[in-house]
Amino acid sequence: MTHTPPHNPSIADVKQLIHSEARRVTSYDVASAAGVSQSAVSRCFKPGASVSKATYARVMQAATELDYTPNAAARSLITRRSNLIAVVLSDIVTLHYPQILSELSRQFGQQGMRVLLFSLAREGDIGATLADIWQHQVDGAVLAATLSAPQAAEFERRRIPFVLFNRTLREGAVNAVVCDQVQGARLLVSRLAAAGHKRFAMIDGPHDSAIAQDRKRGVTARLAELGLAAPLIVSGDYDYASGGRGLREIIAGLGGLPDAVMCGNDLMAIGCLDTARHELGLDVPGQLSVTGFDGMAPAGWLSYNLTTLRQPVQTMTLAASAMLTGLICSSGACPERRVFSAAVVEGATARLGPGA
Repeated sequence: MTHTPPHNPSIADVKQLIHSEARRVTSYDVASAAGVSQSAVSRCFKPGASVSKATYARVMQAATELDYTPNAAARSLITRRSNLIAVVLSDIVTLHYPQILSELSRQFGQQGMRVLLFSLAREGDIGATLADIWQHQVDGAVLAATLSAPQAAEFERRRIPFVLFNRTLREGAVNAVVCDQVQGARLLVSRLAAAGHKRFAMIDGPHDSAIAQDRKRGVTARLAELGLAAPLIVSGDYDYASGGRGLREIIAGLGGLPDAVMCGNDLMAIGCLDTARHELGLDVPGQLSVTGFDGMAPAGWLSYNLTTLRQPVQTMTLAASAMLTGLICSSGACPERRVFSAAVVEGATARLGPGA
């Protein structure tokens, strides 16, 4: 049996009614106790909504005393938004750039939205993850994974805006925030060549990593322009073991040491560096220059002080969240691509010539 609350009930009256009906507190209960409309209660819990200070104070007092928590699912039925953002990161990105997820969570949280993390063992696993994203009816997505043209089209068909993070779609224009990997690689090659390095090798990243392919393309193109021999390239998996294994493969393939080993990321460079110094007894950078990519925190530790390229990750993350928020609020905007530059970190593991 449902009890009818008294006219202008007190908070105690509303509590008694809820208890007698053995149910959860609703926004209508808060509205009744605060003496306001249910829509006023909704506005009080919506970031940026217009509501007077007096109304807000009454609603918050009633909500606190009734122990009310807004129902996100119910609110989504009204607003037609889930206030959920899908963030798709590969395991390597999640492990070495936790600030990406942290910053995205903070930025979207300020807009009243929450992040759902979808983690990929490898970038190529994105196809199997899309079905999970559709099920959660997210309002948008930030993807640090490569999409195919049909996958991008499916986002468009479902009217789910997305921003690619440090990835691009070669078959068409999409919203993306990227660091210029090719230009960064070219810059590092130029600095190494200016210091007299002539024989280069590279420990490449995974074949399904668009970033790895861009970095490799930049290295090989710049060496060709300088009239230097193409680098010996060996495969790596962006992990520590790949660095040591890659260096041994390079030495075996060349029958000796190269002048410089350019590693596809910092973790492989650290593995290469440890193997060179502690297993092979090499003088780095006297006998061999070792460089990385990314600028992850351990690269700057005193025992490594790695020469590398640092990506402006925090700036890029802020740009991605701002771009996606704008897309959610206003549809129909032309695709935008924001490009950022990497900076050379002049560590102690490579001999570098002057910059341009």
